[in-house]
Amino acid sequence: MEPVFALLHMVMAILTFSRANETACSLQGEPVYPQLSKDGDIIVGGIFPFHSSWEIRDLSYVAMPPSLKCMSLDFRAFQYSQSLIFAIEEINNSSSLLPGVTLGYKIYDTCSSMARGVKVAMALINGNDNMAQDEVCTKPDQVQAIIGDTASSPCMAIAKSIGPFSFPIISHYATCECLSDKKKYPSFLRTIPSDYHQSRALAEMVKHFGWTWVGALRTDDDYGNSGMATFTKVAEQLGVCLEYSLPFFRTYSQEKMLRIVEQIKSSTSQVIVAFLAHWDLEILLDVFHEHNITGYQWVGTEGWISDSAVAALDKHKILQGAIGLAIPKTKVTGLKDFILDIYPLKSAGSEIFTKFWEALFKCKYTAQNNSGDSTMCTGKEKLSDVENTFTDMSLLPIFSNVYKGVFAVAHTLHDLLGCTKRCPTKKQPDPLTFLEHLKMVHFKTKDGEEVYFDKNGDPAAKYEIINWQTSKEHQHEFVTVGLYDSSFPPQYRLTVNMTSIMWAKKNNQVPVSVCTESCPPGTRKAVQKGKPICCFDCIPCAEGEISNITDSITCEQCYQDYWSSPHRDECVKKETEYLSYDEIMGILLTTISIVGALMTVIIAIVFFRYKNTPIVKANNSELSFLLLFSLALCFLCSLTFIGQPSEWSCMLRHTAFGITFVLCISCVLGKTIVVLMAFRATLPGSNAMKWFGPPQQRLSVLAFTLIQVLICVIWLTTSPPFPFKNLKHYKEKIILECHLGSSLGFWAVLGYIGFLALLCFILAFLARKLPDNFNEAKFITFSMLIFCAVWITFIPAYVSSPGKFTVAVEIFAILASSFALLFCIFLPKCYLILLKPEKNSKRHMMGKVTSKSS
Repeated sequence: MEPVFALLHMVMAILTFSRANETACSLQGEPVYPQLSKDGDIIVGGIFPFHSSWEIRDLSYVAMPPSLKCMSLDFRAFQYSQSLIFAIEEINNSSSLLPGVTLGYKIYDTCSSMARGVKVAMALINGNDNMAQDEVCTKPDQVQAIIGDTASSPCMAIAKSIGPFSFPIISHYATCECLSDKKKYPSFLRTIPSDYHQSRALAEMVKHFGWTWVGALRTDDDYGNSGMATFTKVAEQLGVCLEYSLPFFRTYSQEKMLRIVEQIKSSTSQVIVAFLAHWDLEILLDVFHEHNITGYQWVGTEGWISDSAVAALDKHKILQGAIGLAIPKTKVTGLKDFILDIYPLKSAGSEIFTKFWEALFKCKYTAQNNSGDSTMCTGKEKLSDVENTFTDMSLLPIFSNVYKGVFAVAHTLHDLLGCTKRCPTKKQPDPLTFLEHLKMVHFKTKDGEEVYFDKNGDPAAKYEIINWQTSKEHQHEFVTVGLYDSSFPPQYRLTVNMTSIMWAKKNNQVPVSVCTESCPPGTRKAVQKGKPICCFDCIPCAEGEISNITDSITCEQCYQDYWSSPHRDECVKKETEYLSYDEIMGILLTTISIVGALMTVIIAIVFFRYKNTPIVKANNSELSFLLLFSLALCFLCSLTFIGQPSEWSCMLRHTAFGITFVLCISCVLGKTIVVLMAFRATLPGSNAMKWFGPPQQRLSVLAFTLIQVLICVIWLTTSPPFPFKNLKHYKEKIILECHLGSSLGFWAVLGYIGFLALLCFILAFLARKLPDNFNEAKFITFSMLIFCAVWITFIPAYVSSPGKFTVAVEIFAILASSFALLFCIFLPKCYLILLKPEKNSKRHMMGKVTSKSS
């Protein structure tokens, strides 16, 4: 109803102004007069709530409403008034600031009513006198600027009313962010930071302590709603969620209060952010005690966190350990002593001073007002004998804001009036000119504090972080535990001394207030459907992905050569796998290869030692030595398959294997053909051997081998084998292998070997029943049978074997087929040479042949 009442006053004023040319301006309604005043050349206005409430009136609008009856005297307004008076007295006594110009003041009581605030603001501008009949309905403003009001909502109403006239209003305690809007409030300035910065600072502080799940209470007015809206927005950006955000106003019904209590009791958050005015919190403290709402960590705004009146009412330690933001302590020399000197109030306004004295010392001056439980005032009471809100100096930073506002007006006047040693004029500047210069004022107080306004009419935002602690005498103490400065870079704005904080919990540990415990590294957050982002599930990262920070939103994919650790919190280099000389399998295969090569050399030595014996001669010693040489190379070429693949080893291993095996099979094929030709030559009239003598044998071996060399050269020039990291077979490790390059080249090499082996097997099989003593077809048949069986088995084993086992299978096939040839062809001869020398004779050989032939 208050805004409606204010609107009626505005309408009446406008109607009166519109009739200015017809009649003189006349005052509508009852005039209002200042509570405290002093004359001067230029007047500074003050608007403070000397009373915190008013008596409810009949606003039926069928009759003129009665005058507002104010109740509940508020000592804070007297402290603000004393600060204003102190500043003006100091300016008037200064020889350097406004010399020759005296400042006066008019201080009004708003009674904590927005309508009353608008009314007294109009009174400050227009005065309370009716205009003469023939006087023009315009006149200069009665005051130069207004200091006040204390709360945001009254300031909004006043600033909207006087803003169109460019009349400046400077608040010391109105913090609503909305007042920074210069389109709506062009003439509003303040000496206290905007809640825009406070809300951001609160959100950053809550995040700093790790509280991501909080509740919130706010005063249901412009101050609380605007401040909480900014806090909520910034908190969401920082990953902080509000479980609830409840409005409250001191006029709320009991039913609404119970809803707030039930919401807090049913919540899981342990932290409550309170964007409340101090008188709202005073009411809530009794309600919370009644319903046993204790043990919460409170986070407060400058509206109550450093107010000793609230601390005094917190008898049940509900707010114990509260932490919040307060205006930094500032030093104004002499201000504290002046505030406590109450006699300047007497000279400024005797009527209000009497009420003040009676409330301050709890006495009565007149007998008719004296009740049985009150004492009579003597006028000699001492302030040192009482302890109440007026003697409390905890809001000294706010009092200094009033002081700075007055000095901002004085410095602006000093510049506009062109004052040097003496001001050349005392004429009051017009409001618009004064306002524009006031916005640009920049000065330092006598104690060195810098004062200026930004483009929104706000000062720089600096806060102290205050913690409620209990002294040894069980008294509340406001301990500064950190600082916040909005002018610093974001990462340096907030500084907190964690060790000096006393928390709400009895164990003095930092409270934990989260919807879900933090997700450890190795997991990612997945928001629960239908719930705020602070409520989530922790999902383990998939294989090959990691998260190495707490509360990671996503899992990062490891690079190709890396794999996730078992805990999924770091990428580790993938294990590389290849057949090495250090492992058991590699050592075993290397040993077998070397043993095979040594056995081949030993057999070659034996054959060389007995090269002139019939059994060596009868088995084509030249091809036998070439076969032994190629077998030694076959054993040794298997070593190229062991070890880390390189560009040269990859090309060498397949080509060396292909060529040496063709050389080996060509020799066996030559020996088989020699056996067949030799048998044909023993028949009467046969001359077969002359067509396949030693030159033809050498040429056949060379021809067969050159074909394989040609295949290998084509393979190496078109698409050679190369080292390759196989990342597909195993996700967690890398297989180092030789990529074939051209698969056609590889299978052409193997196919050619297979073709020669099959041809050799067929010829040997045809000659298997020839005489044993001078041919080896039977043993060649058996060796070729093993050779073919090994390589036929090799193909599916090679294709299906993973990693290093592919190479092991290939080496095994090489060694197995090499040993088959070595053992089947040469061991029987060595047996005869070394153990049965009597059979190694020409007579024995010829005898055998004769018996076989017959």
